[in-house]
Amino acid sequence: MSEYWGYHLMLDVAGCNDNIKDKEIIAKFSKDLVERIDMIAHGEPIIEFMLPGDPKQGYSLVQLIETSNITVHFIEPDYTAYVDVFSCKEFDPEVAKQCFRDYFNPETMKEHFLHRQA
Repeated sequence: MSEYWGYHLMLDVAGCNDNIKDKEIIAKFSKDLVERIDMIAHGEPIIEFMLPGDPKQGYSLVQLIETSNITVHFIEPDYTAYVDVFSCKEFDPEVAKQCFRDYFNPETMKEHFLHRQA
């Protein structure tokens, strides 16, 4: 048993490609990420276009996984994204980062990885 309750990867990424504007590609990314980090999806991903007409408009993704959740907020006007992968099951953050790169090809990626324990 691990000494930590949870693992939390946070990515702030900039300079993404146009795939952030494509709901179908975002859905494929979600399913691929779940598989690559060896998680089990709980239901289908929720992908909604948020804040139309606002400078922060873009798709938001929520994918429940049996051990917690994955969320991503894509900001279309400036081609940024904010990613959270949280799970009580350990996962490799490098695999998650590479999956994001494969779909959205960001120019920069800032990473924070936390071990969670109450």
